[in-house]
Amino acid sequence: MRVKPKKTRIEKHHLEDFVGRAYMSFCVLLLIVIIVSMVYFVASKGISTFTSGDVKISEFLFGTKWSPEGDTPSYGAFPFIAGSFLVTLIAALIASPLSICAALFMTEIVPGWGKKLLQPVIELLSGIPSVVYGFVGLSVIVPFLRNTFPGQGIGVAAGALVLSVMILPTITSVAADALASLPQNLKESSFALGATRWQTIARVILPTTFPAIMTGVVLGMARAFGEALAVQMVIGNAPFVPKSLFESASTLTSVITLSMGNTTMGSPQNNALWSMALVLMLMTFIFVLLVRMLERRNKI
Repeated sequence: MRVKPKKTRIEKHHLEDFVGRAYMSFCVLLLIVIIVSMVYFVASKGISTFTSGDVKISEFLFGTKWSPEGDTPSYGAFPFIAGSFLVTLIAALIASPLSICAALFMTEIVPGWGKKLLQPVIELLSGIPSVVYGFVGLSVIVPFLRNTFPGQGIGVAAGALVLSVMILPTITSVAADALASLPQNLKESSFALGATRWQTIARVILPTTFPAIMTGVVLGMARAFGEALAVQMVIGNAPFVPKSLFESASTLTSVITLSMGNTTMGSPQNNALWSMALVLMLMTFIFVLLVRMLERRNKI
């Protein structure tokens, strides 16, 4: 009886290498197929609003009246686009200075106990669900704004404050990593020239790490732009362009989540909601492009 020779160790390694490559290639191919399918599905649904002749692109992007169920339906999405940009920008303006200061505190001011104190808090904030942020905003921020400023409390200011707390962990984490990766010899050279710690931070550390810090800001804005539930609970969901920070408004994500379940697939209103989803997806691509550009500048 002939005995089959055993596989050598080299042949076994070749087999393991082939299996590993095949598995990784399959995962990458599956990921590409999923992403392309999602982009194609959202794009085809969003473009059908304009190809069917129900809505013009100019009317959709710049129209200020949203009345899909009126006698003369109107599908102006400008109030929601403006609300999304306004809330996102204000949230970034509030969160960015706080996040940069927190990152400096953890890495430059007191890197020992400062990081031990703030790091768990940052991680805790990043793990809190959106509905909790919205409920806290509805219970704390809205009554405070109602008693302090004119209006009912709900509106752009409440949504921006809630979002600013939500994006704090993202900006702080990226900024802290950027500051921690800064070469030590840059700071030592600044100190050797007679600069104080604050002069070194203002004229050496922050200018050098500015592209990386801006990457964190853009990532935070991307999360804020796509947030739905927390903003929906405190912004008022009014289909109008706000004239002040204390007036009710709405965002793209809010109107999509509130209206998508009440429409019929293929109807003009449903197609208009898919067009809003397409706008959100395009804005995500723009945010990713900005991050790539900032990363390339940071490498230089």
